[in-house]
Amino acid sequence: MLGTMSRLWQTVRPIRFRLYLGLLSALTASLVALGIPQVLEVVVNRLHVGAASATVWTGGAVVLALGLVEAALIWLRRVFAVAPSTLVEKDIRVRFYAKTQHMPVSFHDGWGSGQLLSRMMSDINTIRRWIAFGMIMLVTTSVTIVVGMVLLVRSSWLLALIFFLAAVPVTVIAYRFHREFSVLSRLSQDQNGDLATTIEQSVQGIRVLKAFGRGPSALEGFTEQAEELRRTEVRKATSMARFDMFMFMLPELALGIALFVGLHLVAGGSISVGQLASYFATATLVVGPVRMLGMLFGQMVNASTALDRHYEVMDEENTITSPESPVAVDTSAARGAVSFEGVHFRYEDAPGHVKDVLDGVDLEIRPGETMALVGVTGSGKSTLLQLVPRLYEVTEGRVRIDGVDVRDLALPDLRTLTAVAFEDATLFSDSVRDNVLLGADPALSDEAAEELLHLALRTADATYAYELPDGVDTRIGEEGMSLSGGQRQRLALARAIAARPAVLLLDDPLSALDTRTEETVTGRLREVLEGTTTLIVAHRTSTVALADRVALLDGGTVVAVGTHTELMASSARYRWVIANQEEETRRDQDIEALTGELDLREIQRAQEAQEARDTREAADGPPGSEGTSTSETEPEGAR
Repeated sequence: MLGTMSRLWQTVRPIRFRLYLGLLSALTASLVALGIPQVLEVVVNRLHVGAASATVWTGGAVVLALGLVEAALIWLRRVFAVAPSTLVEKDIRVRFYAKTQHMPVSFHDGWGSGQLLSRMMSDINTIRRWIAFGMIMLVTTSVTIVVGMVLLVRSSWLLALIFFLAAVPVTVIAYRFHREFSVLSRLSQDQNGDLATTIEQSVQGIRVLKAFGRGPSALEGFTEQAEELRRTEVRKATSMARFDMFMFMLPELALGIALFVGLHLVAGGSISVGQLASYFATATLVVGPVRMLGMLFGQMVNASTALDRHYEVMDEENTITSPESPVAVDTSAARGAVSFEGVHFRYEDAPGHVKDVLDGVDLEIRPGETMALVGVTGSGKSTLLQLVPRLYEVTEGRVRIDGVDVRDLALPDLRTLTAVAFEDATLFSDSVRDNVLLGADPALSDEAAEELLHLALRTADATYAYELPDGVDTRIGEEGMSLSGGQRQRLALARAIAARPAVLLLDDPLSALDTRTEETVTGRLREVLEGTTTLIVAHRTSTVALADRVALLDGGTVVAVGTHTELMASSARYRWVIANQEEETRRDQDIEALTGELDLREIQRAQEAQEARDTREAADGPPGSEGTSTSETEPEGAR
């Protein structure tokens, strides 16, 4: 824990001076509060010897003044600490986001999105509360207890000893509480992250859950996770309640014993009435910080756990970075020649006995050429594609663009040279315009950007965007789920085209399109991609027709390269792969046709039902509060 907190202290370096001022204000406020019982001692002793009116007024004025000073200092503590801590929170959150953005895809493959989200939001918020309140109050509370103990000894060493003896079991209990609560706190935060992952996956996959009728099953699994989290939180609360019980009971017990002993000391003349009053007033002020220790210990454990979880991500090594001395490249003049030389790749978590996914790939793609990658499912086509922009890193060998190893290029330059359209189209909850122009040159004028947008949408056959409620400024839903699969793929393809890359990487971006639309897009791509080097993963024979040459990937290596006609004539393996892909395409088309017929039947039934309702309403008059509404899902073909 000490190592973690020392790292935090380095993080708050920019606001340390403000924190020192906040700590000074809090300490001074605490000492001022401890001065009030000393004034009370003087007032009581003077009243005991007969001084009345002047003593009361003077003592009251001093106590009032001390109270006002204490209130002002507490306000200053918040001013000095709270606002700067929010700046640190923002900086920590921004650095965390930047870290996750720069980490390779393999990092995100191993982390649940909910875990990253909980670390980004709730954990960093816990850290901010510790910076703004916990750190300062822990020091202030400790000093208050120490100074208060000194003042208790000044009033009566015997009464102070009673209070000291109560502090010994408190220390032991606090140590045991820390050990137990730290484990429960970490478990709770991890379970929160898992629960957030489940929620996010359920929201993103809501159509799948509904389509397969797995909603109740998903709810059952979520309920079990929520119950596990509830049990952990109950254990945390029980641990905290047990600790608080002793933190409240022991000081009160000490005060009760001290009252009994103190009255005998006053009766015997060992201490004055004023000293006894001062003792109890001081003890009352010290009891509050002693009780607060429980909350502060819990907050410190939560903050330490949050920091550990935060640094788990921040300490992850980024294995894909720009070189220290990158090769300068003119992205606007790049030819786009791509070569794979003895490329091997295996995933980091792959067992040692498993063969490399890519096992010595050698392939040359000429400038401006369109090369199709063909192979059975799992042959490594998509993986090979993602090695070009370094979404993954080669295990052996090299990938070159225009003769330069991609590892020698600065990542921003490399990813300006390339653009990718994935089969699983990912869109953002933003306007169509912003989604398509995501990778475009930000220096383009508004007029040029508008022309580029239109060209990309027309090429990808995505001009349906102009017919949306707000045209290309329509904000699409999260991940574009308000659109059909084909519409999402066309927008993703338009985004890749608008980037104007030297090397365009297409991972079967037309799989969700019907044959007619695919033919339209394919023809337009031939025109627009002239001069652009294109590597396309093809699962349909019609997509292969787009390519100048075809590479057959089999067993982790390229076994044949040539035109579609040449390979059909010379490679039995190629003919077998193409035949299987045609069979899968026909099966998919049959399913699409059947789905379309079912959708049309649903629409027809809905129309007939609506007509029947209209007829009844016309006969019976307007329905009152029992009116119904129907919301039908638009079939993909209609979109």
